[in-house]
Amino acid sequence: MSKKKIGVIVVIVLLVIAAAAGGFWFLLGRGNGKAGNGDKVYVEKVSSMMNTNNGVQNRYSGVVEPQESWEVKKDGEKVVKEIYVKEGDAVEAGTPLFAYDTQDIQDKIATAKLEMEGINNEISDYYNQIETLKSERAEVSEDDKFQYTTQIQTIQTTIKQAQYNKESKRVEIERLEESLNHAAVSSEISGTVKSISENGYDQYTGEELPFITVLATGDYRVKGTVNEQNIWALSPGTPVLLRSRMDEEQTWSGSITEVDTTNQVTGGGNNGFVASDGGMETATKYPFYVALDSTEGLILGQHLYIELDMGQQEVKEGVWLYESYLVMEEGGSYVWADNGKQRLEKRSVELGEYDETMGMYQILSGITEDDYITYPMPALYEGVQTVTNAEEVDYSSPMYQEETEGGMDDGMGGSMDGSMEDGSMDGSMDGSMDGSMEDGSMDGSMDEGIEGSMDGGVDETMDGGMENGTKDSGTDGDGNGDDVPEGGDAEPEVAE
Repeated sequence: MSKKKIGVIVVIVLLVIAAAAGGFWFLLGRGNGKAGNGDKVYVEKVSSMMNTNNGVQNRYSGVVEPQESWEVKKDGEKVVKEIYVKEGDAVEAGTPLFAYDTQDIQDKIATAKLEMEGINNEISDYYNQIETLKSERAEVSEDDKFQYTTQIQTIQTTIKQAQYNKESKRVEIERLEESLNHAAVSSEISGTVKSISENGYDQYTGEELPFITVLATGDYRVKGTVNEQNIWALSPGTPVLLRSRMDEEQTWSGSITEVDTTNQVTGGGNNGFVASDGGMETATKYPFYVALDSTEGLILGQHLYIELDMGQQEVKEGVWLYESYLVMEEGGSYVWADNGKQRLEKRSVELGEYDETMGMYQILSGITEDDYITYPMPALYEGVQTVTNAEEVDYSSPMYQEETEGGMDDGMGGSMDGSMEDGSMDGSMDGSMDGSMEDGSMDGSMDEGIEGSMDGGVDETMDGGMENGTKDSGTDGDGNGDDVPEGGDAEPEVAE
C-alpha cells in the first residue's frame, strides 16, 4: 500500500471521528439546556444572604403590654348608666370609670325590706299562737294534751323556717345596699384605658371579655403566643430578639420570663392548624412573656415579631454562607455560582471557621460578596441559564420536572443507557470504520477512496451514529434533551 493511500485513509478516519464527536457533543449541548429547553435558575447576590436569618428561625407574634393590668367585669344583674372614660384615656387610682343605674337596686331593696317586715310579723303571730295553745293545754285532760303539744311543735318548726327566710332576706338587703354604695366604679391603678367592651363578650367568638381593662403605668413587657408543637423550644431565661413589624431593622432584645402552659390562648383567631392523620386539626396556643432589656421606642399595644436570639444580629467580617448553600464532597466543597455570563457553574470554595449556632461557614476563597449563587438542587447542571428575577423562572421546564419526577438519577440513567446501549457509540464508530475501510478506501484510486470514504464513512456515521441511537436514544426518544448525561457537569463548556 502506498504512503499516499495510507495518508488518505488516516485523513478520512480523522474526519469521520471528528464528525461523530461533533454530533455527540451537539447532543450533549442539547442536553445541557442551551438549546432552549426553558431551564432557568434564580441566583442571589452573596452579600444579600449574609448576616440574615434566611428564614430558618421560627417567629412568634407578640404585643407590648404593661407589667400589670386591671380588669373590671360588669355585673350581669346591673345596668350601666354612664361610662366616664374612653379608650386611650389616662387615669389615676380612684378615677371613676363608670356607674350603674341604681333605680332598679333601690326598688329591690325596698321590696326586700317589705318582705322582711312581713316575715317578722309572721314570726310574731306564730309565737302568739304558741302562747295561746299552751294556755289551752293547761285546762284540758291528760288525754287531750298530746294533741296540743303536737300543734305547738309544728308551729315551732314553721318559726324556724321563717327565721331562715328572714336571715336570707337580711343578707340580700345587705348585698343590694353594698351594690348601691358601689354604683360608681373607680380605677384601682394608675394607667391607660386599653379597652371597653360594653357587651362584655366578643361578638364574633362569644368569648367573655372584661368590661374595662386598664393598663398600668410603668415598664413594659411583651406577651407572645406559641402553639403546642413549638412550645418545647421556649424556656425561661432564653434570649430573644424582637423586631418591629413596620421596620424589621428596628429591634429590641430581651429574655423569656415565663411560658404559661396552664392558660390557653382562646378566641380572636389565635389558634392555628396542624396536619394530622385525619386531616387538619386546631393547634392549641399558649402565652409566654418576655422581659425587655430596653423599652425605648416601644408603645403600648405595638405588635412585634419574636424570634430566638441565635446571633443573627452579629455582623461578621468577610464572606459567610449558610451551610445549606454548600455542597461538600471528599475532594472539597463547592457552590453553584453564576459564571458572569448568565450561566451556572460549579465553583470550588475554601472553607474557614464554622459558626455552629448560625450554621454558617466562613468562605476564605472561591466567591466574593459580589458573586451570585443559588440553592444546590439535585437536578442542577452546569450551563443552565441564570436569572436574578425569580419571576423569570419557569418551574414547568425539564429541570424542575426531573426534580419532582425522580431527580437526576433517572435522567442520567436513561441518557447513558440510550447513548451507550442503543448504538450511538457502536453505530458511529463501527459504521465509520466499516464505511471507510470497506467501501473503497483500500482498493480504489485516491478519488475513489475519498469518494467512497465520504459516501460510506460519513453517511454511515450519520446513519449509524445519529439514527441508530445517538440522535434519539441519548435524549429520551424525542430529541428534546430532557435527560442529562451523567458526568455532564463539565461537558457543556466544551459544547459552548
